[in-house]
Amino acid sequence: MTESQREPVKVFLVDDHALFRAGVRTELDSITDEVQVVGEAGSVAEAVAGIARTRPQVVLLDVHMPDGGGAEVLRRVRPELPDVVFLALSVSDAAEDVIAVIRAGARGYVTKTISSKELVRAVVRVSDGDAVFSPRLAGFVLDAFADRPGSAPINDPELDLLTPRERDVLRLLARGYAYKEIASELFISVKTVETHVSSVLRKTQLSNRYELSRWASDRRLV
Repeated sequence: MTESQREPVKVFLVDDHALFRAGVRTELDSITDEVQVVGEAGSVAEAVAGIARTRPQVVLLDVHMPDGGGAEVLRRVRPELPDVVFLALSVSDAAEDVIAVIRAGARGYVTKTISSKELVRAVVRVSDGDAVFSPRLAGFVLDAFADRPGSAPINDPELDLLTPRERDVLRLLARGYAYKEIASELFISVKTVETHVSSVLRKTQLSNRYELSRWASDRRLV
């Protein structure tokens, strides 16, 4: 079967932001007939049920969700549906997020800055058996699985104390974002940002955002 004759790749979207899912679905449906969105979900439970019902070839999977995240979806789906391929699509480009979801069984990891055409290409490639990563993320995986000096940390007791949302806030804080910008980026209030920063300072026993920035940089969170 030639490229133009092949059946479209059946795709299932998993992300807790409905507007983002709608945008991705519209983009994929409008620019190509290489992929076909067959379903979507905004939580782990919805994703597990929806994937079992629609039997997609590829699942586009968010990493952080309130009820467990992408790794939990993988843990619950892969034993029952081993042929389904998972491609992480996340705002996070942190080493520990990339490594965790790949260890859980995802075939690739791309960030939400990817263009629509590049995303289609990535979906088709993982469905064909390739591993696909946004350029700077591949090095994290190579480092982790090579287990060589300087590799990205996989198990870090201090990092494990932080919740996924606290890591998101810390990452943006370390990049120089103001509290208001962090709130806008993560769709939370400034007060919630302040609460997360206070919690991170307490858990890491650090004194200010400059120490937090160095701490985050040492763990490749930036």
